[in-house]
Amino acid sequence: MGKAGMVGQRLDDFVLAVNELLTNAVRHGGGKGRLRLWRRGDEVVCEVSDHGEGFDDTRLTSGARPVADTPGGWGLWLAGRLSDRMEVQTGPSGTTVRISAALGRAS
Repeated sequence: MGKAGMVGQRLDDFVLAVNELLTNAVRHGGGKGRLRLWRRGDEVVCEVSDHGEGFDDTRLTSGARPVADTPGGWGLWLAGRLSDRMEVQTGPSGTTVRISAALGRAS
């Protein structure tokens, strides 16, 4: 992604966001999932899907930070903060999370 214009802290942030999504897929999606990464115009997009049971996504729509002493719930919140945009589709047949970040933008 460096050649595409994502370097330094911006790259580190995006890699951390992707790692959080992958960790969630392994933990909550039955130990496996699907990763897709591509460039779309002037941004990079990552999509992670799993076949877990899904979850109640009302906490995502509120944008509220998870409670400090609560285990879990931090991965999606962090991924959303470290990317420019995050979309979540979740239900009984699985979850798909797509994040994107503009290329060439300063941290």
